[in-house]
Amino acid sequence: MSRKSPGPTADSDTDNDSGTGSDNGRRKGRRALSAVRRWIVTAPGTYIWLTVLFVTTVLLHRTTPAFEDGTSGGISDGSSGAPSWDPVRPLLSGVLWIDCGHWIPYAVLFTVFHATAEHWLGTLRWLAVAALTHVLAVLLGEGVLGWAVRYGDASQSAGNTLEVGVSYALAGVVAVLTYRVPHPWRYVYAFAVLVFYGVPLAADGRTVTDLGHVTAVLTGLACYRLTRGARSPEETERPAAQ
Repeated sequence: MSRKSPGPTADSDTDNDSGTGSDNGRRKGRRALSAVRRWIVTAPGTYIWLTVLFVTTVLLHRTTPAFEDGTSGGISDGSSGAPSWDPVRPLLSGVLWIDCGHWIPYAVLFTVFHATAEHWLGTLRWLAVAALTHVLAVLLGEGVLGWAVRYGDASQSAGNTLEVGVSYALAGVVAVLTYRVPHPWRYVYAFAVLVFYGVPLAADGRTVTDLGHVTAVLTGLACYRLTRGARSPEETERPAAQ
């Protein structure tokens, strides 16, 4: 009498299914971690900048108000009592400090906009756009503020307005990403960016910061030539730093 060959039992089937599901979950987790690591490594400028901002934000929370005052704007009283313009301080502090003191929202914004632009344009061209928009926005904003203080349209204390240079560079990069959006959505995106940054400038209570944001956006839109030859959106799904 032949004996039946042993076959898989219900319990063994369950174990195999459980093992396969566990293996699949681990593989998916490894792929996700690999994708995150690749995204960060291939946008070195963005994440080095974010690291610096994290350090300065921690310092800002742990120091005295007097230290925070050192990150403010560039109009100061001269020895003669007339305001003098020092653009170097806001140019430098604008890229080293976050005005609101909250790092996580900027980490999200940098990942969505700066890292995407760096993958698309390459590190050097992304940096050129960010630097150009930041410098022009700060210089124009500080120039207008200095003029207003000098001619009595603003108080001298207004010269110590905190510059938000990080947001200027962000606005410029948000604008230059217009040229990455395919037609016809490109025009919808550009319109949304102009409305988002333009409405505060047109409203009552507008500030020099609002002027700086609009300046940065217009500068970013003017950087079209820097986007020529940039990688296509399909290629940026497999980012590689340039």
